[in-house]
Amino acid sequence: MFDLGKGAVPTVDEVRGAVGALSRIGEGHDDVERIDLISALEELKCSAEAAQAVLSAAFDRSQREAEARAGVPAERRGRAVAAQVALARRESPHRGRQHLGLALVLRDEMPCTLRAFRAGRITEWRATLLARETACLSRDDRAEVDRRVAGDLDALEAMGDRDLIGAARELAYELDPVSFVERRRRAEADRRVSLRPAPDVMSQLSTLLPVKDGVAVWAVLSREADSRRAAGDERSRGQIMADTLVRRILSPGEADRPVSLMINVVVPDSVLLGDDYGFGWVEHYGPVPGDLLREWIADNAEQGVDQWVRRLYASPKTGELVSMDSKARRFEGALADYLRLRDQKCRTRNCDAPVRHLDHAKDHADGGETSATNGQGQCEACNYAKQALGWTARPRPGPRHTIETVTPTGHRYTSTAPAWTVAERGLRIALDGYLLSA
Repeated sequence: MFDLGKGAVPTVDEVRGAVGALSRIGEGHDDVERIDLISALEELKCSAEAAQAVLSAAFDRSQREAEARAGVPAERRGRAVAAQVALARRESPHRGRQHLGLALVLRDEMPCTLRAFRAGRITEWRATLLARETACLSRDDRAEVDRRVAGDLDALEAMGDRDLIGAARELAYELDPVSFVERRRRAEADRRVSLRPAPDVMSQLSTLLPVKDGVAVWAVLSREADSRRAAGDERSRGQIMADTLVRRILSPGEADRPVSLMINVVVPDSVLLGDDYGFGWVEHYGPVPGDLLREWIADNAEQGVDQWVRRLYASPKTGELVSMDSKARRFEGALADYLRLRDQKCRTRNCDAPVRHLDHAKDHADGGETSATNGQGQCEACNYAKQALGWTARPRPGPRHTIETVTPTGHRYTSTAPAWTVAERGLRIALDGYLLSA
């Protein structure tokens, strides 16, 4: 599509010719080639978005230089650049400003992320996540996060969105904990509720809450849904959660009673006791800085909320949590708790959905054991997809728990359990209290 034999830069006509060539892709392929083409097109799409970012940054610089030569005051230069980028990309001016802001940050402060983006290894959204999570840092610290997170292209490409956010946050906290904490406190002041129209005469009610409040509300609604589903309620889990929220706000009744709930937190003991900077992990949310966890636990202690601690152990070399087995057909009890704590989210590569199903990697009907080794946490959609014809999965050797999934076209994908490498030992904190009282 492009004639780059002598390192020439593609012209506008050549790029538009490539669009025409892509428009002729039809169905005349076998399934293996179709999947390979989809993957190659994804790389091309990411690389094209990166090229747009490079061009946008260069356009901004050129426009500012031209305006300077024309005598435009410095504070007024570049005002129309984002609007022009938005028009060219057929998006709103707001999105144009976001695109331009990302382009400038990548060019000036995050060269490793830009390199990965231009190589088609990450999407524009993941480049945005890295830029967003390092916005509180100095230029030097941001460059250090960029090098450590985006310097290894293979590792970066294997990360899901939550993995990427967690890695960037932990490094940002390590490099400048004061700025990180201050940013978090400023964010808490921006808590709010918003309402937007949704398709089919529905509405989207959203809340932005501090993590301890958001996790508590989610835990109460989730427990209510699980309880009613177990009792035979035919509504979906999401429907029950939505109905419970509406009922408790509009018709409180018995909901005025304090609601007892359980929230699982995994945190290295050195972080919990304040000896080290670091993060813990909150079930249903993800990584949370140690200072917030200590504040949260202290608040509960002052209010008389019951708390209990169970010690977990991890390998000092791999960070993998100690395993446990069961001879039951279903993953239950301590083994179920262990799988959820070990996997944290759906184990399908690049899926960040919450764990809803505990699945046998190798099907139980095919001799798969009900064990930590053969178990994995999955969301509903990924678990159902795995049951389709031609899908197989199995545990495979590795420094940490690893599952290999083979799709019907023969393509192989691996996922590895998150590592707990901050400290050899961790503590599981269960907060059993009254965090949702009217």
